[in-house]
Amino acid sequence: MPESIPADSVGLVEPQTAHFAEPLQLFSERSLPEFELIYETYGQLNANASNAILICHALSGHHHAAGYHSMEDKKPGWWDNAIGPGKAIDTHRFFVVSLNNLGGCHGSTGPTSIDPKSGKIYGPDFPLVTVQDWVNSQALLADRLGISQWAAVIGGSLGGMQALQWSIAYPERISHALVIASAPKLSAQNIAFNEVARQAIRSDEDFQDGRYLDQQVMPRRGLKLARMIGHITYLSDDSMREKFGREMRGGKLKYGYDVDFEVESYLRYQGQTFSETFDANSYLLMTKALDYFDPAREHDDNLASTLKLAQCKFLLISFTTDWRFAPERSREIVDALLEARKQVSYLEVDAPQGHDAFLMPIPRYMEAFQAYMNRIADEVNQ
Repeated sequence: MPESIPADSVGLVEPQTAHFAEPLQLFSERSLPEFELIYETYGQLNANASNAILICHALSGHHHAAGYHSMEDKKPGWWDNAIGPGKAIDTHRFFVVSLNNLGGCHGSTGPTSIDPKSGKIYGPDFPLVTVQDWVNSQALLADRLGISQWAAVIGGSLGGMQALQWSIAYPERISHALVIASAPKLSAQNIAFNEVARQAIRSDEDFQDGRYLDQQVMPRRGLKLARMIGHITYLSDDSMREKFGREMRGGKLKYGYDVDFEVESYLRYQGQTFSETFDANSYLLMTKALDYFDPAREHDDNLASTLKLAQCKFLLISFTTDWRFAPERSREIVDALLEARKQVSYLEVDAPQGHDAFLMPIPRYMEAFQAYMNRIADEVNQ
């Protein structure tokens, strides 16, 4: 709980909900008859609506990116170190929109929502959604907010894929795309990690073929294992060695299968906490959206041809020890953008934190991020 709101915080914020009564056609050839998106905004939209920034979240993210919901909050939003007065995404200069994507479990329509056709919880009947579907729904939200063009769409990891998709699907509606710690598509290894996580969930006896809420149970063990697997991939060997080494939990080996090492305790805690706050069907859906993202597929697997559609400027950022979305994957996008004759800036940050580095206030990263955002703010105010 903060004793007082920091001066560089957006302060106390209240989520808002947008209801869309019209059907949304999905890439799966299914549709949602109606849906809701929950979102937060920070800062003020200027008179010509030219200073709007869209924040796209990663796999387990949500709409609460900055500030506090109450004075009782133990910590601020997930990207508070980047969003606020005087920060990289300066809310004195920008109007920032952060939403929870369709299929999530934090307020937007998803597997835990009521299906208006049946009057029951969607559960496993909620259709699979793709990054393209998310971007289409985000465009509808932009229309609702009176935003015809984003000054920038920004995201890390799966959020970066959304920023990339925006540049392709709505080229006239985005001025800058900031793609951080991301990739143009998942590698086979990444798909494999996602499949192991899904199998951990689906093999839990409490999964009940996805109808666990009807049975008033939760597949917590499976979700816990899935998160433990995922969390390992978000960290680097260097960061795990520095944080835990081979430190023992109780000072000596127990010669059993309970916790011996600090890293084991950490992973169990992370998994348990996550299993109490996230929905299993949403996790399955989000990992599938990751797997399916491959915008070049529709252009003979030629990424440069795909990106010729884009009209915006790009900033790509990667981190040296990120092995989930390695710097080579960002350079792959950069090379394709150069071949497509697009304006692109690229920064590779030497950081030991692995994939999670994109969430951290690493000085060189934040300085470059802020410098680029200042350029955008200057463009907006010309």
